[in-house]
Amino acid sequence: MISRRKRSWIPKIIKKRVCTTFVEDSFSNGALCQCGGARDAHASVALGDYFSTAMVNHWDSAQHSSEYPTDAFGEIHFAGASKRHSYFLRLSWDTVPSMVYTLMTAHWGLPSPNLVVSVVGGEGRTKVKTWVREVLRQGLVKASQSTGAWIITTGLREGVGRCVGEAVRDHATAASSVPLNKVVALGIAPWGLVHNRTQLVNSQGSFPAKYYVQNTSRDSCCLDNNYQAFLLVDDGSEGRRGGETGFRAKLEDYISHQRTGIWGSGSIDIPVLCMLVSGEASMLERVDLSLKTSMPWLVLAGSGGLADFLSDLLENLSSAPAAQSSGEGDGEAGPSVDLKDRVAERVRKHFPSDTESDKLVEQALSIYQNRGFITIYHGEQEGPNDFDTVLLKALVGASKQRTSVDASPYNEELKLAVTWNRVDIAKSELFNGDIQWRYDDLEDSMTDALINDKPQFVRLFTENGLNILDYLTYGRLESLYRSVADGTMLYQLLQRRLVERLGTVATVPTSSNMPDSPSKVAAENMHSGPVTDITLFEVAGVLELLMGDVCQPFYYDALGLEQISSKRRALRRASKLLRGDCLYRRERCLFPWASLFIWAVLQNRSEMATFFWEMAGESVLSALSGCKILRELSKLEVETETKLSMKELAQRFETVAHDVFSSCYQSNENRSFTLLIRKSPVWGGTTCLQMGMGADARLFFSHDGVQSLLSQIWWGDMERNTEVWKLLLTFFCPVLCYTNLISFRKQEDHHQEEEGKPNEDAPGRDSDSLYGATIFSFSDIKHIEADTQGLNTPRTATIRGIPHSRRPPKRPFVVSRWRQFWFAPVTAFLGNVLMYFLFLLLFAYVLLVDFKRPPPKGPAITEYVLYFWVFTIVCEEIRETFFLGTMNWRQRIRVYIQDVWNKCDLIAIILFVIGLICRMFEWSYGFGREILCVDYMVFTLRLIHIFAIHKQLGPKIIIVGKMMKDVFFFLFFLGVWQMAYGVANQALLYSYDPNLDRIFRRVFYRPYLHIFGQIPVEEMDVGKQWDMECTDNITLIDSGEEPCRVLYSNWLVVILLVVYLLVTNILLINLLIAMFSHTFSEVQANSDIYWKFQRYNLIVQYHSRPSLAPPFIILSHINLFIKRTIRKVPSVKIHHFVLKLKGKAANRLMTWETIQKEDFLTAQNKIQKSSDSERLKRMSVKVDGMVKHLTESRDFDHRLRALESEMEYCSNALSWIVDTLAQGSTFKPPRPPPTLRDAFPSSSNYS
Repeated sequence: MISRRKRSWIPKIIKKRVCTTFVEDSFSNGALCQCGGARDAHASVALGDYFSTAMVNHWDSAQHSSEYPTDAFGEIHFAGASKRHSYFLRLSWDTVPSMVYTLMTAHWGLPSPNLVVSVVGGEGRTKVKTWVREVLRQGLVKASQSTGAWIITTGLREGVGRCVGEAVRDHATAASSVPLNKVVALGIAPWGLVHNRTQLVNSQGSFPAKYYVQNTSRDSCCLDNNYQAFLLVDDGSEGRRGGETGFRAKLEDYISHQRTGIWGSGSIDIPVLCMLVSGEASMLERVDLSLKTSMPWLVLAGSGGLADFLSDLLENLSSAPAAQSSGEGDGEAGPSVDLKDRVAERVRKHFPSDTESDKLVEQALSIYQNRGFITIYHGEQEGPNDFDTVLLKALVGASKQRTSVDASPYNEELKLAVTWNRVDIAKSELFNGDIQWRYDDLEDSMTDALINDKPQFVRLFTENGLNILDYLTYGRLESLYRSVADGTMLYQLLQRRLVERLGTVATVPTSSNMPDSPSKVAAENMHSGPVTDITLFEVAGVLELLMGDVCQPFYYDALGLEQISSKRRALRRASKLLRGDCLYRRERCLFPWASLFIWAVLQNRSEMATFFWEMAGESVLSALSGCKILRELSKLEVETETKLSMKELAQRFETVAHDVFSSCYQSNENRSFTLLIRKSPVWGGTTCLQMGMGADARLFFSHDGVQSLLSQIWWGDMERNTEVWKLLLTFFCPVLCYTNLISFRKQEDHHQEEEGKPNEDAPGRDSDSLYGATIFSFSDIKHIEADTQGLNTPRTATIRGIPHSRRPPKRPFVVSRWRQFWFAPVTAFLGNVLMYFLFLLLFAYVLLVDFKRPPPKGPAITEYVLYFWVFTIVCEEIRETFFLGTMNWRQRIRVYIQDVWNKCDLIAIILFVIGLICRMFEWSYGFGREILCVDYMVFTLRLIHIFAIHKQLGPKIIIVGKMMKDVFFFLFFLGVWQMAYGVANQALLYSYDPNLDRIFRRVFYRPYLHIFGQIPVEEMDVGKQWDMECTDNITLIDSGEEPCRVLYSNWLVVILLVVYLLVTNILLINLLIAMFSHTFSEVQANSDIYWKFQRYNLIVQYHSRPSLAPPFIILSHINLFIKRTIRKVPSVKIHHFVLKLKGKAANRLMTWETIQKEDFLTAQNKIQKSSDSERLKRMSVKVDGMVKHLTESRDFDHRLRALESEMEYCSNALSWIVDTLAQGSTFKPPRPPPTLRDAFPSSSNYS
């Protein structure tokens, strides 16, 4: 609702008309003016009434009326008819159309139309035919609903206006969602004709005005409550029709020159179509004037009146030879005399009582010359189906008349199809193979389809000649991000990044700062706001926020920021770059499909994102990336529905990634492993495993292929079926690793097998040898980049995709076998488990046996060993946090804190340091020992994480973690019930006891022990003997003596005890069991998935950990310090599970993955086509086709009958002529001549 302050400008710029000069109506005996008003209501009288009636005998609004500020505007409420408010405005007939259009779109909030259909005719009390009603209801309104159209009528409850209003109401009711309810019904009626118009008059505006509608089924001039807005055109007259015609034509012409989309952002002008239904002869001038401005018309033939005249004129004259040979010699002088005679004949036939037949003939001839803008529609025969196709062809036919010679004749039709989102029309009419489309023709339509979320058109364009590499430049990608709707989360994130770059607070105009006129509103909304400054730097910032540390920043290479690691430096460099020419915007986007996929995912466009995923490469990683982005966005989204849709789309992408990888794994196991650890140049150097971990893709990690890879990495070069006892035996006796006790995978045999085949590409050779079965062996060469670019020389066999020149020198058997055993993650894990048990035993021994007094008496040697052991654990935590990966220290700390077990380690270390400090002083020795005892419990609980790798224990740990949440809810109920019973029991047993220690124990501790059966019956039941000495002396009780029990209320104590045990041991305990059972049954099905997901973290952790366990790990730390700091040897484990492929190796892998994706999509399409819903759709299409063919055959039958009748007539006529000639001229003909009417006795049935 518009406030009074903001609507004060409306009367200043919008005027009304009042008749100020009396021009006598000759039929009223001087009582009425020709405007319809009484003589007393006029301020002056025309001079013609006093001197000569011939001087002024016709009333003219421009001369005889004056303008005043409008006094009827605002909102209208139809009392008793509808809860919805409509907008209305009384305005002069010469009001500027631009001002009115901006008022409707900017202030009234009407959506900008993609189509305007102006229904002309059918006014008054003329009865509307049944088939016309069906065309309006099922054809016009339904087509308008699919295109987002405005329908303009008179807006009155009469004739066609009433039919359109009812049709809009029915479709709005049937539309379950707001996007489907797009039709705007606009009424443009003469002010002087509106019934009860005085209810709308208010000089300050009505918000709302109550308008009472007559409750009648008969037509009336009341406003129809089914319209969204009314423009009540005032020419100063009362009770006269036609006063709004001029303004309506000007408004239609103005709208036809505006662009579609929000604030004119579309690619075409708004198409405007006038639709003629019946009509009177006076409307012929209206049609003629519109055609001269190239306005297209659709005429409903058979609706009566003017529509039938125009259809007869255009169809019959156009088919006659005489009409086509109109006066060549006259040139521009005019049509031939024969054509005029034919037109005059039809005018007299359709309008026999009209006195101005000559004028009608001239107008009809003018219309005939502009017949290219008129489409005749036989609605009674064709029916209301596919009416939107009729509208499209009518507009296209008119646009072809206006199209220049250089422009493509099909461009307008394509733009209309895109605007209306009618891909079926585009496929059947435009992309059927007959038209050769150029890139320039598809470019604008492609942008329109992308911005307005029309994925079917995007798919159609890419399949018919649009090259995405030429289309998507960085500049166009920025323009796509600038088109993001301002109510989305993406828009807010981009604005925050933009504010950071500009260093100023963005000021976006709000509704509270309303300008003085609607035209200013349009201008400011089109050009103001910071969204026009969105660049790739802001997009990269948003992606960095969502993707986190999983991958490197996007688009930094295009901005020249790839070498800058500091965010502040990158911000300064980007600000300086964007103030310049920004030459990068002309460059092609490096990965166009992936960029469009990110753009669609950020806006949560499901179908569009799915199509771009299909077109982009690296399908598994792309799906996981989309899942990651959507899940991070859903955490920021505040609207519940949008949040749920994001989560659903993220789950869909995770499922797609799982299914596509499943196809890859079934096709080739080794290549699928390579796929998981390949470093992607498209997605910032990340891998599928890293992205899946960041996206919390548990379903993906539960796949057998992913788990097989993790198991292979876990076991290193050892066979995965190695028994644990063999590992333990070799661990304690390392010499056994050189025996056959443990089986290792044979790399050399595989290598020799490859070298024995000289031709790598020979038939029968497994092309997977490039990746090798041992590509994931746990050795240093696993991380060396595979580069096959330089293989122009004679082929050399490779292992793990690495040429001989890139592999490190071969080590002796003693060294290689030692590394194969001790460098495997499972060996490191085993060593850490064994040493951790020793650590716990040492810790327990110190606390229980050898925990001496503070210095100088202690600590003992074993305690010093414990301190050193904990010191090595701290060193390893520091190494894992700050010396692994490529993140900065802030990111490392944030990632470290996010892990639950890291928090446990941190608590354990902090408690140990506090306990160590406190035990060194005599005054805090006891407290320090207590802290260390608690710390021992924390260190012991850390064993749970270690055994998460176990196949049986791992899922159970997940279940225990879920049950802990249930325990907290149970403890809440138990605590409330326990406190209620404990306080009541203590008060009933003892009348006075100030000892807080005893109160706490008896209120909380003792009821807790009751649950486990420890009930002191002698104390609680006075009937039992109690040996405790007690007193009733208050002084002794205050000094700490035991008070005696209260005897008279002991019966109530026993009852409360029974009730407490009943509720606790039966109700609450069984409630806890039920909660545990529910949690177990709920989690058990997915616990295996959770465990497989968490298993990845543990494997990564031990993969990067040195082989030696604390406290010997300090030796590994010293070795690493020497290698990294002194010798400057780079780390081979700085990136987890990363393999970089280039050249042919990368291309072959991507091609193979694309083939698997296509096979997967083909299988999915087959499943979808075989579904019941798709079968019903195909059956419906076939039935519609059969109905259409039956209709056509019925038309053919009608034509054949007409031909038979004509042949019969000709035969009878010839027979009559022969008989007459045979009788001679002296005799009377034997029978009267046959007539054409006799030959068509039932012709009306076929029309």
